[in-house]
Amino acid sequence: MEMTAPSGRNPIDENRSGLIGKPIDRVDGRLKVTGNAPYAYEVQEAPGKPAYGFIVEATIPKGTVADIDASAAEKAPGVLLVMTHRNVPKQAPWGPIDAKDRFARSTPQLASNRVRYYGEAVAFVVAESFEIARAAAQLIRIRYDAEPGEYDMAAARGKAEKPKDDEMQKADSRIGDFDGAFAAAPVQVDATYTTPYHIHAQMEPHATIAWWTGDRVTVHCASQLLESAQNAVANTLQIPPSKVRIVSRYIGGGFGGKLPVYGDVMLSAMAARQLGRPVKTALTRQQMFHFTTHRSQTVQRLRLGATPDGKLTAIGHDSLSHSARFDDFYETASTQTRSLYAAPNRLTTHRVVKLDLPISDSTRAPGEAVGMLALEQAMDELAEKLKLDPIELRLRNEPAMDPEKNIPFSTRQLVRCMKEGAERFGWSRRNAVPGAVREDRWLIGIGFAAATRSNLLMDAKCSVSLDRQGVLTARMAMTDIGTGSYTVLTQIAAEMLGLPVQNVRMELGDSDFPETPGSGGSWGAASAGSALFDACTQLRGQIARRLGARADEVVFADGRASAGARSETLGALAGTIGLRADGQIKKGDMAKKFSQQAYGAHFAEVAVDMDTGEIRLRRMLGVFAAGRILNMKTATSQATGAMIWGVGSALFEDAVVDARHGAFVNHDLAEYHVPAHADIPAVEAVFLDEVDDKTNPLKIKGVGELGICGAGAAVANAVYNATGVRIRDYPLTLDKVLGLQARQA
Repeated sequence: MEMTAPSGRNPIDENRSGLIGKPIDRVDGRLKVTGNAPYAYEVQEAPGKPAYGFIVEATIPKGTVADIDASAAEKAPGVLLVMTHRNVPKQAPWGPIDAKDRFARSTPQLASNRVRYYGEAVAFVVAESFEIARAAAQLIRIRYDAEPGEYDMAAARGKAEKPKDDEMQKADSRIGDFDGAFAAAPVQVDATYTTPYHIHAQMEPHATIAWWTGDRVTVHCASQLLESAQNAVANTLQIPPSKVRIVSRYIGGGFGGKLPVYGDVMLSAMAARQLGRPVKTALTRQQMFHFTTHRSQTVQRLRLGATPDGKLTAIGHDSLSHSARFDDFYETASTQTRSLYAAPNRLTTHRVVKLDLPISDSTRAPGEAVGMLALEQAMDELAEKLKLDPIELRLRNEPAMDPEKNIPFSTRQLVRCMKEGAERFGWSRRNAVPGAVREDRWLIGIGFAAATRSNLLMDAKCSVSLDRQGVLTARMAMTDIGTGSYTVLTQIAAEMLGLPVQNVRMELGDSDFPETPGSGGSWGAASAGSALFDACTQLRGQIARRLGARADEVVFADGRASAGARSETLGALAGTIGLRADGQIKKGDMAKKFSQQAYGAHFAEVAVDMDTGEIRLRRMLGVFAAGRILNMKTATSQATGAMIWGVGSALFEDAVVDARHGAFVNHDLAEYHVPAHADIPAVEAVFLDEVDDKTNPLKIKGVGELGICGAGAAVANAVYNATGVRIRDYPLTLDKVLGLQARQA
């Protein structure tokens, strides 16, 4: 089926069994808590005892390997192979840079003696144990010829370039006369906000086990996008995609960091072919900081012009980020500004600086997550200048339709999110005067920020089968990155066929299954779920024909199909051979006809120590409108988790690059700080009732990334309300509080 028109009423709307929206426990939960859900490094399916790989990283950020002596490592007991640029198998060149799917590009390893960034692989040791491989890696002697490089975005910003436009994203947008309108605006905000490098920090490190069966390689790894991973391996090793099987059944956190596949996959596959046995490789936590991707640093300038009554006349958002020297990724931090608020004159731009750093890429709601940190602080600054309540300012600039695309919104409940959240949080009791509320030595503040995240539907396929026991099996190359894919897909299938949850077997995470776009961009449940919906619809039709009835005449409930006086179990109708059906979803053109976003409102209360500048979150509320909710428990878990990431962006996270050496100096979880339990008190997420028939047959929207968008800005606005100190450089650390207090005194 294809989304070319709004979706009509269907069995998901009827919800006869009551499974849609029900907060059922994760169907894979028992496997996980008992340790029986094998992650990539734990897979026991390999044909034979695996060998262990260890990656040797470059210790310079740019230059060449002038000489490498691996003889001592090669002679070490238990070492099976040492691979360097001198003996690595032939691979395709990197890229191409303009590939339609950047995650399917060839990513050769050890392909030359060039070093492009600190931490790039320069050798690979394979041994009988991890410990032997790691120890042998220390025996390799490498001499480098270092070259000067650029590692500081601020110093290199004069070389910023405009990124290329593509079918998904234009770098710049302009409506009306922004420059003239801003210059003429009676009330103006012109402020620059900076966000640092962010690291994904997944609990599960990147890991691979690979083996060959004849000329076909099987790779178990942590991959969010199986089809992209399959093509990346095929393109790199120069073999047909059919000769590559990617399996990723369980993933311990993705956050965008497992959209690409990395050198652990390619090196393990090549070594396994050379040695004729499985090879297993896991990155250390320290290696993950350089060997995988990270979020770009940004510098964002917000210019808001308004009339004294609070109507925006001009809105401008300029974003600068960086990419690796050889890549073209940039952080789309200005995109939400194109649709969130009404203003007749508009300008958004993106610029990118090439640096000699590891590749940056999508990280936890790319674009909006850091863009909202700037936009929603700027809106609060404007509200203060206007002496308006921050929520009232946003209400006065609510657009009737998408202000840049000039098309209607599919649904838009931002106003209701703000009003509902304000009532629940007690916003009316907020003292608008900064620094006016004090408890002992703590200054108390309350802040607000809006939330928005684009909604996407991608092409996907699914196959389902029903056996004589009345068990439905669904297969698709979908992944579960901890978000609950297994569970919500099970609920969809069970509801469509009137089956108990235990009679649905969901098989995911294998590239041999029908292709889906995988997990990323908050499109997973909508895309894979819609393909499953279509497959179940086709199966319902087959069952109806066996009953001698039309599909709309059949009632599916309690494992039975009934039409008129006739009622049969699904197992009996399946017969000895069983029934099988295929389904698919194509995105169609509804996203061109309707502007599709999910929305929310964040409220935060903080306490700031007036002597030390320490900031403590006291409570937080997010109210969201994200289409139909498939499982209230998993959706709430995603939303609160994302809100916690927003707190991390506001108060803690800061990957620091040593501009002399091009390396992240705080490259572990001891020094790269993310929120801990003690940092997060009461965090509540609430979803409003909503269905969106313009998005997909399920009438849902993406949930996973919405909660982070705007959350950090709510905290920053609360800190200002508590202290009167406006910090525009994230994260908001105590030294910045004290430093600005001292300068303003």
